[in-house]
Amino acid sequence: MEVCKIASAALFAIGLSLSATNALAHDWCKSHYGPNDEIGAANLLTPQLALSAAKLVKTGKTYRLGVETNSKTPAFGPRSWAVAINQPGQVGGGGLGPTKTNYNDDIYIGYVGTGSQIDGLGHIGIDNIYYNCNKNSEFVQANGLTKLGVEKLPPFVTRGVVLDMTAYYGKSPVPEGTAFNRKEIDEQARRQGVEIRKGDVVLFHTGWLSLVGKDDKRYIAGEPGLGKEGAEYLAGKQVVAVGADTWGLEAIPFEKDVGIFEIHQILIPKNGIYILENMDTAELVKDKGWEFMFVLGVSRITGGVQGIINPVAIR
Repeated sequence: MEVCKIASAALFAIGLSLSATNALAHDWCKSHYGPNDEIGAANLLTPQLALSAAKLVKTGKTYRLGVETNSKTPAFGPRSWAVAINQPGQVGGGGLGPTKTNYNDDIYIGYVGTGSQIDGLGHIGIDNIYYNCNKNSEFVQANGLTKLGVEKLPPFVTRGVVLDMTAYYGKSPVPEGTAFNRKEIDEQARRQGVEIRKGDVVLFHTGWLSLVGKDDKRYIAGEPGLGKEGAEYLAGKQVVAVGADTWGLEAIPFEKDVGIFEIHQILIPKNGIYILENMDTAELVKDKGWEFMFVLGVSRITGGVQGIINPVAIR
């Protein structure tokens, strides 16, 4: 009888432990903005942030941060891209007017995740759990996401900061596998005389885009980028988005003991922070435009996972 009591107590304790573990396992995905939140860190975007960012404009010079994209653009995995021009014919003439109007239409064929892009909150999950505890089976449909789609995103008008990691390491491009963590982020920000604030968009310049068209194989095989500690540090700073002039943001080969695309996991499903990839930061860095007004309007494709983007920096 005593043995049975001990066994029952042990099983009960194990049950409590498992229940606690399961509860903790799902705590990581809860949004700070409530159970119905679908935009994550974009909740931080306010009229006050936009007004403050506008005060950074001193020269009116604009910088397009999107790259030119075509069928030769190197991209992760199976992603490819092409455009087809269709000429449906002519309209007008006869009783509709003295002349005929010719027109062309374009059809895009391929992956949105090619070239400059924003990763939405429906892009990355952990064991089939996505931002705000949304389960893969409950919102991912073949014809679009029913939650976390990019159509929900508000306009991004906020302060942007770019950190020149080529200056920090004295190399351009910065070698693949180089990870930027708190030490590197803080030291380079200090050198540039800027600080990272709540609601910012933070960009890293690595020179990696300079490989496109010259060494595409190397470009897509690895990259310098954000490390695990760096991702957690920026999440603690409550930034809205993190981007780089690389195809995947994080350091590849991955850091020791860091999981596959774990930085994506930390930023997107755990913290609702957006990722901006293939950002053309070269001209901005050349002009030492360390802080600027960042403007982005994402195409409102219903149920979209990612968005083709061309953000604008204004100084």
